[in-house]
Amino acid sequence: MNLMNTKIKPFSATAFKEGEFVDITEADVLGKWGIFFFYPADFTFVCPTELGDIADHYEELQRLGVEVFSVSTDTHFTHKAWHETSETIGKIKFYMIGDPNGVVTNNFQNMREGAGLADRATFLIDPDGVIQFMEVTAEGIGRNASELMRKVKAAQYVAAHPGEVCPAKWEEGEETLAPSLDLVGKI
Repeated sequence: MNLMNTKIKPFSATAFKEGEFVDITEADVLGKWGIFFFYPADFTFVCPTELGDIADHYEELQRLGVEVFSVSTDTHFTHKAWHETSETIGKIKFYMIGDPNGVVTNNFQNMREGAGLADRATFLIDPDGVIQFMEVTAEGIGRNASELMRKVKAAQYVAAHPGEVCPAKWEEGEETLAPSLDLVGKI
């Protein structure tokens, strides 16, 4: 899987968002930052904890100009049912894309072979539709929305400040680096 710095592929899917079914394509992603947050299945164990964590950060992501697209191979109908029956999932306001045919999941090379389920993966897409960050974890390892927020801010900073990079553990407002010959061997 080497999708870094590649453009997202065309797709068409139906999502559940704030009580409605909405059709969505890659065109709906372009022009803004986007997080594609893949998870194996609705009505499971680690998945709702992760989705709830992202939901708790959704307003801040929106202020940063970031839209969230959660994706599983469940249908949009299943997403609606889960949204209506789980207190944690009920607080979600972002897109919950149903991908029962696996097009979106396969476009991101994220289908678990032989299982028909998405792996637990996160992709950050820039406004041009280019993948700037990706993370894949094993089935039992949940992700952290606070760390994802840090990475989103770093990616946005680097995009807005050509010639600068964010070092390890960089937090918004901290110093960055300007790679140059003079910096080689001094860190």
